[in-house]
Amino acid sequence: KFKMAQGLNYRGEPTKFLGYEQVLIEDARVTALYRDGSPVDSIRAGESAVVVLDRTPFYAESGGQVGDRGELRTEQSQFIVADTFKIQADVFGHQGELQEGELRIGDVVVARVDTHLRAKTMRNHSATHLLHKALREVLGDHVQQKGSLVDADKTRFDFTHTAPLTKAEITRIEQMVNHEILTNTATAANVMALEDAQKTGAMMLFGEKYGERVRVLEIGSSKELCGGTHVKRTGDIGSFKITSEGGVAAGIRRVEAVTGTNVMDFVHGLESKMQEAAHLLKTAPHDLPQRVSQLQDQLKHLERELERVNAKLAASQGDDLVSQAKDLQGIKVLAAQLDSADAKVLRDTMDALKAKLKSAAIVLAGVQDGKVSLIAGVTSDATNRIKAGELVNFVAQQVGGKGGGKPEMAMAGGSDPSGLGKALAAVDAWVAERV
Repeated sequence: KFKMAQGLNYRGEPTKFLGYEQVLIEDARVTALYRDGSPVDSIRAGESAVVVLDRTPFYAESGGQVGDRGELRTEQSQFIVADTFKIQADVFGHQGELQEGELRIGDVVVARVDTHLRAKTMRNHSATHLLHKALREVLGDHVQQKGSLVDADKTRFDFTHTAPLTKAEITRIEQMVNHEILTNTATAANVMALEDAQKTGAMMLFGEKYGERVRVLEIGSSKELCGGTHVKRTGDIGSFKITSEGGVAAGIRRVEAVTGTNVMDFVHGLESKMQEAAHLLKTAPHDLPQRVSQLQDQLKHLERELERVNAKLAASQGDDLVSQAKDLQGIKVLAAQLDSADAKVLRDTMDALKAKLKSAAIVLAGVQDGKVSLIAGVTSDATNRIKAGELVNFVAQQVGGKGGGKPEMAMAGGSDPSGLGKALAAVDAWVAERV
């Protein structure tokens, strides 16, 4: 009795896997069928199911490599295999949907793997071994595999390393893998005793439990224990390109890469983006770096000019607002909204007002894109009675926000501009209670 990966119970013989040598078997026999988690004797068109065969060319997901896809056919039926997963004791489940006809236990089917997807997956898996070897040579022997995912689109490889890879390291790794590809050496897979495999120096995953007999894969200068499907020669990989590198956890880095025609797809995508950027920036693709540098210089100049204009605006608004301040027990109180003012303008205007009013409690507000920005300022001589953080929070609560800060300066935000006028009008009374 074997318990399947999806909680299904299987009673029968293990599946004989022939997928290393074959992608087509013309006389595989259906030994079990499952629909909605329960065993059935047959399935009809339109029903999703799991099919177990006595022998199969389909690789079942394991070792980071996804399961094969393809079809099972009889003269009257077609079952599309969307995934193949591994069941304990070498029993493979072919998951998919019956497109036409009826499929019964005991039927003999033609089992055909999608060779296009299998070939792309094999290229990526073989490249993963070469990548692992190159990582250890470039970064050091401390590199250990911590996870992988290999499918038809890419290879994703997690490994131990404490620092981001530099551009030079990535380039070197790509060069080493592509050199192995260009040498076009034959790959070799040999099943042997675990003890003999250890003597060959084959790389093993730390913490992995292996059986008494293991499969040793030699590809290029790499030698690892692996049960996956691989290319016959390194040249079959075609080409190799790292597409991303980043951290996934403390001391764990992740590299993603593509091979074969996917490299061309990746390069074409980059070229398309470069062409689009060049069109938007009105320059040739090879002049993009220079054009971007020019735009950065222009942006810095405009930012400095904007700061100068904002400073003048703040000073001007400060002059206009001084006359609006009310005197409460020797403290000038002012609450005002500035049109289209951002946080920088609010701060500059606040500084100008505090300098002019000498002894004051001030609240300034600005509204942009439906959001309220608030700043409160209290001169140092008045902070024993009024705290800027309390003042700005009083206003912020009335506009759907909150805030705080130091006794002399505090900022806040809000999401309800409709309450701003009433909130600012209440500042005089709030200050009066405290002075």
